[in-house]
Amino acid sequence: MNISVFGGSQPRPGEPAYEEARRLGYLLGSAGHTLLTGGYIGTMEAVSRGAAEAGAHVIGVTCEEIERFRPGGHNPWVMEERRYVTLRERLGALIDGCQAAIALPGGVGTLTEIALFWNHLVIRAMEPKPLILVGAGWKTTFDVFFQQLGNYMNSHDRDLLSFAADVDTAVNHLSVYGRVQ
Repeated sequence: MNISVFGGSQPRPGEPAYEEARRLGYLLGSAGHTLLTGGYIGTMEAVSRGAAEAGAHVIGVTCEEIERFRPGGHNPWVMEERRYVTLRERLGALIDGCQAAIALPGGVGTLTEIALFWNHLVIRAMEPKPLILVGAGWKTTFDVFFQQLGNYMNSHDRDLLSFAADVDTAVNHLSVYGRVQ
């Protein structure tokens, strides 16, 4: 299946966050999945690299707006580039082009990807598909969100998110959905 992976642009080769993202790409690629990433640096590069090292197909979803903000093209492990003009188009392609999504730690861009994907699930703008958030940071963030603003949503909305402590657990969560054999 196609799996979109969201995550931050800050991790560099050799850093624990980069190596964990690389491992995620390798695990998913070894299972025969195609990976979609934002296509650039950091987590996107690491996941792309791990998947490519496993022999998987890697799609980088890029856009002109990001490259005006931060010059540079896709990372060298992208095998197919899907290029858009706007960030909105890029986000839509990452969401619509997958059967599951995994979010690694990241910043405002990753939070945007999570929120948009989740909102599409809530309003049933797309078929149900897994959205797995990796790491204590996302768990803590959403625990506070649910605690402080939980009366603005029902329990079904909360159940659309799945939390995993690490990338191995995230890959195992996919099997709960019956999507990975």
